[in-house]
Amino acid sequence: MIPLLVCDDSNMARKQVLRALPVDWPVSVTEAGNGREAMEAIRRGLGQVVLLDLTMPEMDGYQVLSALRAEGLKAQVIVISGDIQEEAVRRVHELGALAFLKKPFDENLLRQTLSQLGLLTKPGQASLGSRLAANTVISFHDAFRETVNVAIGRAAALIAQVLGVFVQLPVPNVNILEVGELHMALTDASNSKQLTAICQGFIGSGIAGEALLMFHDSEIADIAQLMQRQSPDYSDLEMLLDLSSVLIGACLSSIAEQIDVVFSQGHPQILGQHAAIDELIRVNSKRWKKTLAVEISYSLEGHDIRFDLLLLFTEDSIERLTHKLAYLMN
Repeated sequence: MIPLLVCDDSNMARKQVLRALPVDWPVSVTEAGNGREAMEAIRRGLGQVVLLDLTMPEMDGYQVLSALRAEGLKAQVIVISGDIQEEAVRRVHELGALAFLKKPFDENLLRQTLSQLGLLTKPGQASLGSRLAANTVISFHDAFRETVNVAIGRAAALIAQVLGVFVQLPVPNVNILEVGELHMALTDASNSKQLTAICQGFIGSGIAGEALLMFHDSEIADIAQLMQRQSPDYSDLEMLLDLSSVLIGACLSSIAEQIDVVFSQGHPQILGQHAAIDELIRVNSKRWKKTLAVEISYSLEGHDIRFDLLLLFTEDSIERLTHKLAYLMN
């Protein structure tokens, strides 16, 4: 039996990996939910082959690869990640990973990669543990968070190309908020004179909501410099609207593609003073008794720049999303 470690903070992602393993590959499977757990398992000899995610709490995949090198631990690592920036791929190879597969990965490509790396030994019987783990029931929250995780990785890759920087990806925060909690969160944002917020509505296949992207005003000049703005006629607001279209559009199109729907997107609009936030809530209050809220905070390596993306799905959308994600949750 080959000791195989599957490390990902998402139950769903680990389940997908386990289901994709060749059935005749003789492995004993250990699972880890973050890099710290992964390192403990590898030190105990449970990770001769490691299938490793990058974006995780406590200790991410980059830190695991660095720790393996620092401690001289021998593990054959294949990275499976939603962070598909060219720089991310380059870094993991530099840190010793043998291969990089992007999420959502192709089952045949995983087998092909294992074969090319000489990791598939003679056929045998996979451990009972791996089959039991593959039958784990996945919650809506976990399935949706992993869907968002893939989407923000796609968006980051585009932003990295536009700005010529490495985007540090967060673990997305997914919650169901009462309208009062949402009102408080948005009012706090609107009361800050240091923020510029851009709002863009979306709808499709019974799923609807608003995307809000918030920029810190003190960082706008630095963003303009990264975008190499040439014309004085290209205003800060036009630049932020363009950047918002790229980031929000990439996130929404990736979510739509994964759940097999098409979103119609409204034009991005600047949310000005407190009144504009109140108007947004007033118009949507009937459908926003409860809101599925996704918080994503992007930061740019080497720059004091961060922008926060908030995806708000109406209460009625949750049932439709659950139906669309059902095939991933079973």
